[in-house]
Amino acid sequence: MYIPTEVEKILFSEEQIGERVSALGAELTRDYSGKNPLFLCVLKGASVFFADLVRRVECPLEFDFLRASSYAGTNSTGEVTLDVSAVPDISGRDVVLVEDIVDTARTLSVLKKHLLSLEPRSVKVACFLDKPSRRVVEGFSADYTGFEIEDLFVVGYGLDCDQKYRNLPYIGIYKG
Repeated sequence: MYIPTEVEKILFSEEQIGERVSALGAELTRDYSGKNPLFLCVLKGASVFFADLVRRVECPLEFDFLRASSYAGTNSTGEVTLDVSAVPDISGRDVVLVEDIVDTARTLSVLKKHLLSLEPRSVKVACFLDKPSRRVVEGFSADYTGFEIEDLFVVGYGLDCDQKYRNLPYIGIYKG
């Protein structure tokens, strides 16, 4: 298995990830059975998790993609950029917003607020990783969470450092 020198250790193995994503898929299947939800993937980081997750949801669904970001390198910039022109019509829909990691929650709170302004039936957040110790948006939490982690910078399974390491099949602690 390929482990770059910048990865200190593996935090979650490919097997652990698969088991947890399957469990999340079962939860979402139970909650959205008969509702035809719209799953929205926040690019680029959530793409790997998103692809695995939607294939484990066993009910009709639709999906689309959004671009939103507040990171440069290993640090949050504090400013959220969102391409609102790419947001599909969600009026009256049940929406599941899929993100790779909830850190400060700035990006997701801005995105969720914008989506709610478009009058969907509901908006829920599914994240692969949650890092509550870094939260600056008080009270924000995901509705579905893969793993909760400490304040570590991690890569793999779609998460990157300057666009590198997204292809790793595990989550590794980045040591730089």
